[in-house]
Amino acid sequence: MFNPTVDPSIPDSQIASSNFKVPHRSTTSVLKRMIDICGSLIGLLLMGMVLIPIAIAIRLDSPGPIFYSQERHGLLGKSFRMHKFRSMIDGADALKSQVENEANGLIFKNSQDPRITRVGRFLRKTSLDELPQFWNVLRGDMSLVGTRPPTSDEVSRYADHHWQRLNVKPGLTGEWQVNGRSTVKDFEDIVQMDLRYQAIWSPLYDLVLIVKTIYVIVLRRGAF
Repeated sequence: MFNPTVDPSIPDSQIASSNFKVPHRSTTSVLKRMIDICGSLIGLLLMGMVLIPIAIAIRLDSPGPIFYSQERHGLLGKSFRMHKFRSMIDGADALKSQVENEANGLIFKNSQDPRITRVGRFLRKTSLDELPQFWNVLRGDMSLVGTRPPTSDEVSRYADHHWQRLNVKPGLTGEWQVNGRSTVKDFEDIVQMDLRYQAIWSPLYDLVLIVKTIYVIVLRRGAF
């Protein structure tokens, strides 16, 4: 199984003792929210600079909308609409059952997913498909750093300990992003990374993860 590289000195027993469905202290941090607002405004500015060429490329490559939105679940399981640039063929959700899941547990991964378009694969490799989520961050549905926002299908099958990962806001990046991204294919590994993040969180650690994320994106590591 994947071994997260975040402070291994913290015992699993300490992480597992966290309460279910209790907001993490990061959710009331004014500094974290200020970082989110500043970061999201910068991100939306960047999106505005590349919006037209990305939109043209998406439409020329595959018929369908420019943006893709999906119901996801955030803090304490609250649902919201998460937005991305469309990287799959239109109607891809209906074809999900026809694609083999290469992951274990309550996540879906396929390195050669046939639903991903040519432009979509480039957008994913460069993480440009994620840019519209800065709007979710500005609205407060998400944070720059947090946990991977689960789908309704995933949440419907959660065990009790899985809910602990939603004690923080979902993030554009997090431990999963800097420790393998799409190469992490076991859901329980993701849960452990999320809980370790909660155990050692600080605004400074968020900034460290943001810097590491930029490094990973530039090198295009772990994305497909």
